[in-house]
Amino acid sequence: MLVLAIDTSNQALTVALATEQQSLGTVTLNVKQTHSDGLMPALEYLFAATKKQPSDIDRVAVAQGPGSYTGIRIAVTTAKTLAWTLNKQLVGISSLAVVASNWPADQANGLIVPLFDARRNAVFTGAYQWQQGRLVNVLADRHMALAEWLPQLAATKQPLTFVGDTAVFNDQLIKLGEIAPASFDLPQASRLASLGAQATPVADIHSFVPTYLRMTEAEVNWLKQHPDNEGHEPYVEEI
Repeated sequence: MLVLAIDTSNQALTVALATEQQSLGTVTLNVKQTHSDGLMPALEYLFAATKKQPSDIDRVAVAQGPGSYTGIRIAVTTAKTLAWTLNKQLVGISSLAVVASNWPADQANGLIVPLFDARRNAVFTGAYQWQQGRLVNVLADRHMALAEWLPQLAATKQPLTFVGDTAVFNDQLIKLGEIAPASFDLPQASRLASLGAQATPVADIHSFVPTYLRMTEAEVNWLKQHPDNEGHEPYVEEI
């Protein structure tokens, strides 16, 4: 199975082509840019460098969020378009799971806790474990204040390894567990491809949507102005 993996859910842009046995190629950029400008050139280079054609892939795996609203939309729209037009399988993987999977199974002890900075001392986060070679989400992905999340983690009484945007919260995290080296913080599309190869494809490509875990500022403001949300609940949900 040849998997095309796409992740633009945060600052890093990463794409990969991989089989279940090996990664054929990866392009990863970690610079501030508009992913709509960088994604297609990265894909074009990836296919050219690996001497593959888009028609050669069997499955598209996309990091479906949480993370940057715009970044998630770009990746999901691109993945859906490719899967639909090429008649290929589509798989959505949590962006948090992609980062959590950076921590090797043979080093994992307790819970792997990925973190994305959601600003105002809030985070996108969850908790994962390697179980029989598969990464399992044991505490559901969520958006919440770090001050509320850390006591919940402490209550598990398990060893904790933090990965992702850890530098922002280093002083608070170091008291509870191990902080992974910075080399494990960036999402890697090769890891996304591996997770995507194990996952079940979506049944309906058209109905596949990003996972935001919180409303946009525009949605919040709209609901403030329309507290009863009369007749518009589906509209808000779809955005």
